Amino acid sequence: MSFSISCTSLSFAWPDGTPVFEGLDVSFGPGRTGLVGVNGSGKSTLLKLIAGELTPSDGTVRVAGSIGRLPQNVTLDTALRVDEVLGIAAQRAALHAIETGDVSEEHFETVGDDWDVEERALATLGELGLGHVALDRTIGEVSGGESVLLRLAALLLARPDVLLLDEPTNNLDLYARRRLYAAVESWPGVMVVVSHDRELLELVDQIADLRSGEVAWYGGNYSAYEEALAVEQEAAERMVRVAEADLRKQKRELADAQVKLARRKRYGQKMWEQKREPKIVMGARKRAAQESAGKHRIMHEEKLAEARERLDEAAEAVREDEEIRVDLPYTAVPPGRSVLTLRDLELAYGARVVGGFDLHGPERIALIGRNGAGKTTLLRTIAGELRPVAGEATAHVPLRFLPQRLDVLDDTLSVAENVARFAPDATNNRIRARLARFLFRGARADQKAATLSGGERFRAALAALMLAEPAPQLLMLDEPTNSLDMASVRRLTTALESYEGALIVASHDLPFLESLGITRWLLLEEGELRETTPEAVGYPA
Repeated sequence: MSFSISCTSLSFAWPDGTPVFEGLDVSFGPGRTGLVGVNGSGKSTLLKLIAGELTPSDGTVRVAGSIGRLPQNVTLDTALRVDEVLGIAAQRAALHAIETGDVSEEHFETVGDDWDVEERALATLGELGLGHVALDRTIGEVSGGESVLLRLAALLLARPDVLLLDEPTNNLDLYARRRLYAAVESWPGVMVVVSHDRELLELVDQIADLRSGEVAWYGGNYSAYEEALAVEQEAAERMVRVAEADLRKQKRELADAQVKLARRKRYGQKMWEQKREPKIVMGARKRAAQESAGKHRIMHEEKLAEARERLDEAAEAVREDEEIRVDLPYTAVPPGRSVLTLRDLELAYGARVVGGFDLHGPERIALIGRNGAGKTTLLRTIAGELRPVAGEATAHVPLRFLPQRLDVLDDTLSVAENVARFAPDATNNRIRARLARFLFRGARADQKAATLSGGERFRAALAALMLAEPAPQLLMLDEPTNSLDMASVRRLTTALESYEGALIVASHDLPFLESLGITRWLLLEEGELRETTPEAVGYPA
C-alpha cells in the first residue's frame, strides 16, 4: 500500500475570523518532506488539520495509513509513568501477570503477538539515549528534552505509516539531536517535518515552502532549496528592475503625449480664433482632435496602469523579511555595576553552584549543558520562581525571565493587552507604537495570544518583557530559538543587539549564541556550574 496525505480545497480560520487557509491543495507522498515558511504561515496548523486535531471549515483531508504526530510543545502529566507515555503499560502489566502464573485469557488478549514489547521499548529508549530512564519512572523525574524523546520513542514503537514532526529538536541538547537525526534518516514511511533546525532539514528529500496560503515545491534538502530560492530571488529582483524601468518609460511617454496634446489644443484654438477655415470644417476638426486626444490619453494611461501592475506582481515575488527595530535606552547597565550574585547555591533536583558567581555590567552569558542538567531550574531559581535548597541567588537590578513555554502571556488577552499588564502606566498609543517595532501593527496587536503561531507568540512575549516597566536590566532567556524560523532568529538577534543590559541565555543553538557576542560560557554538568568554552564540551569550533 502507498501511504500518503492529500488536502483538497482546504480552508480554515480561527474563531475570531482570522483566516489561515483558503482553498489550499497539497499532497505529501512517501519520503521525508521539510515543511518551511515564516512564522504565522500556518505550518503547525496544517499538521494539526492533517492529524485531525483541528477541523477545516471547508475542504477535505485524507490520510492513507495510520498517523502519528509529535507536537511542538510536549506537555506530559508529571504523574504518568514512562511505560504509560510509551503506550505499553497494559501489555507490560499483562506480561508480568502471565509470568507470575496468572493465565487469564484477558492477559493473552492484551499482549496479542507483542511478546517482546518491553525489550523493544528498552531498545528504542537506548537508541534515543534514554537507556538510563527506567520504564517505572515518572515523567516528573525527566527533563523537558527527555520528554520530547519519550514522545518520539512512543511514536517509533507505534510504527505509524505517516509521521508528523513539529519542531522536534526543541529543547534537545546536541547529543539528543544526533539521535533524533538518526531516527529521521532511517524512517521508512511518509514524514512531514516542520523545523528551524538546519541540520535536520538537510536530511529531507524535498522542501514544501508554505507562503501566503500556497505551497511551492523544491526537490532536495534545505541547501538545495536555498540555492533554488536564491536563483528565484535574483530573477524576481531583475524583473522588478525591468518593471521599474518600464514604469518610468510609460510615465515619460504619458507626459510627452500630454505636452503634444496641449500644443495641438493651443493650435486648434488659434485657428478657431483666426477663422481661417469654414466654421463647419473647424468644428469637425475640433471634434476629431478631441476624440483622438481622448483615445491617445486612455491608451497611455492603460499602458501606465499595466506597467504598475507588472511592477506590483514582480515586487510580490521578492521576499523581504522585516526586522524588529527597538530602542531600549533604559536597559543600559554600567560596566562595573553588580547585576547578579550566586553564593553556595544548591538547587532543587541536585544541581549546585560551588563557591560564588558574580555577573557585572552588560555581560552576555551562555548557559549550556545536557538535557536534565538543571539549566531551567537555575534560571527559575534566579527569577524567584523556585526557592533554593541552600545558599542565595540575588539580583541587584530589575530582571525578567522568558521561559521555554512562553507562559508569561494570558491566552484570553490580546497582544496589546498582554503588554499593558507589564507596563500598566503606559498609554495605549505608546504600547501600540512600541509593538509596531516588534512587527505587531494595527489589527495584529489586537490578536488574541491563543491564536498566535509559535514564533509570533515568542515575539509577543519578548515584547511584553522588554517593554515592561521598570525596564529589565537582566534578561534571561530559556531556549529562545525554539519554534522560530530562520528569519525570526535573525529578528531576535537584531532585537537583542539593541538590548544594553546583562543577558543570560540557555540554548543548544550554537550559531545563535555566537551571533549574540557571548562574553562568558557557563557549563552545568554533573550538578556543578563552571566556566568553559564551547569547544571544550564537544560543540563544533
